[in-house]
Amino acid sequence: MTDDQLLRYSRHILLPQIGIEGQENIVTARALVIGAGGLGSPAALYLASAGIGTLVLADGDTVDLTNLQRQILHRTDAVGMAKSASGKRTLGEINPECNVVALAERLSGARLDEEVALADIVLDCCDNFATRHAVNRACVKFAKPLVSGAAIRFDGQVAVFDSRQADAPCYHCLFPEAQDVEEVRCAVMGVFAPLTGIIGTVQAAEALKLLIGCGISLAGRLLLLDGLGMEWREIRVPRDPGCAVCGTEKKQ
Repeated sequence: MTDDQLLRYSRHILLPQIGIEGQENIVTARALVIGAGGLGSPAALYLASAGIGTLVLADGDTVDLTNLQRQILHRTDAVGMAKSASGKRTLGEINPECNVVALAERLSGARLDEEVALADIVLDCCDNFATRHAVNRACVKFAKPLVSGAAIRFDGQVAVFDSRQADAPCYHCLFPEAQDVEEVRCAVMGVFAPLTGIIGTVQAAEALKLLIGCGISLAGRLLLLDGLGMEWREIRVPRDPGCAVCGTEKKQ
């Protein structure tokens, strides 16, 4: 690491659980953040400021005035701009050492597989079940740890799905794709602005812990936040042997 890096990341390096070795793990890592909205904004900000080597920011949407209430990557002058490009600009101002790859596209199919395969860590910050399931399948396929978050109204949730662990569940174990799940969007239901910051920041923390190799991850646990009461609940999530994505006894 350079002298500037040792100074910039000194508060991390001072932590015995991180040190120089842990910070080097961050600096050499490649993170894929899917979605540059309410969750992706704080997640990307903390990953970049923490020194992630390469941050791939994928979002096919453009900045809208209604986004600015919670999507803190974007400024008023970015309205109409691709979210990925706006995010790259902001992250570059915070940490020019972070190589931000802006993808103005909604990753799917072969392109999703390609980016997941290249990543060391994947953060699902999207807002729809179809993408979440597609990301989960790709992460299981390439054995990449997935940090998943969601926020609507005053309710948030965050979990880690780490298919590198033999007994860890995947997203499909918790939310089977075959089930009829009502799609809820903040454009209709609303969302409390700081809630997205809380959940996105936890996603960044879990991603960094996994890259560093410190602490205990949320693999096998789902954290639920009631923003009105500011209360956290934890639910244990077992692996489903019959899961169609990761199960050892896949259902026919």
